[in-house]
Amino acid sequence: MSVQIKLTGHNKDLGGGFMVRRLLPAAQKQAVGPFLFFDHFGPVTVQPGENHDVRPHPHIGLATVTYLFEGAIMHRDSLGYEQRIEPGAINWMTAGRGIVHSERGPEDLRTKTYVNHGIQLWAALPVAHEEVAPAFVHTPAADIPELVVGGAEVRVLIGEAFGKTSPVATFAPALYLDVQLKAGGTFEMPPLAPELAIYSVDSDFEVDGEAVEAHTLVLLEPGVAASISASQATRFMVLGGEPLDGHRLMWWNFVSSRKERIVQASDDWAAQTIGQVDGETEFIPLPERRFIPG
Repeated sequence: MSVQIKLTGHNKDLGGGFMVRRLLPAAQKQAVGPFLFFDHFGPVTVQPGENHDVRPHPHIGLATVTYLFEGAIMHRDSLGYEQRIEPGAINWMTAGRGIVHSERGPEDLRTKTYVNHGIQLWAALPVAHEEVAPAFVHTPAADIPELVVGGAEVRVLIGEAFGKTSPVATFAPALYLDVQLKAGGTFEMPPLAPELAIYSVDSDFEVDGEAVEAHTLVLLEPGVAASISASQATRFMVLGGEPLDGHRLMWWNFVSSRKERIVQASDDWAAQTIGQVDGETEFIPLPERRFIPG
């Protein structure tokens, strides 16, 4: 059998009743490849007047990867980028030594009812690149390679698979696929990376005949091919890559290989010296319980 671990995650309220299912990090596994944070949000119906905005907040030592199935989010950051995030595009924000960003509902949708649904990952930067200059890169949906593999439609969001290569640049080998499998179909997946996991977005499925409930992150045995099947149409994500080059400390929005770096980032945010987002007057303060190096 190719199934190594099943992670069901837990629900978390990001504020205002905006719930997400958090799969990583987990007690059994900190990361899959470079990905050490996995939030599945929605589908949530946003009504006129509701506020699910995420106010400006900082990051260090990681890259955020935002991907929508439905809806829209307006990204703004301390580098001056303003980007509307829409379904099918990949938005890679490198925090490096420090960046601040907000994620808000677009102004043109404030008076409309719409559905937001997507996944946000964090990729830990390799130790040698933890302090790189911050950056933001938007890759439109039209630039993401697509192909048909057996009975499945595959989008290669990050990395290389089945002869297709994503244009999204990363700091370490990584893989991220969006796979839509037809009802009754089977998807034969080779061991595309040293660490791999599968997450069903919407339906139950089977891995080598083993039943897996929707919204479960399935970690696969290294180096083993897997056969994924489903009785109904199923959308699932494949993620992974080379293992992290060491354990990472995670506190609030900060990731680092060094405790003192998280302390410094906390002090910098308290002093509001990491950066500001033009036009923003709000920000998310540090948690009351500060990081204490052990």
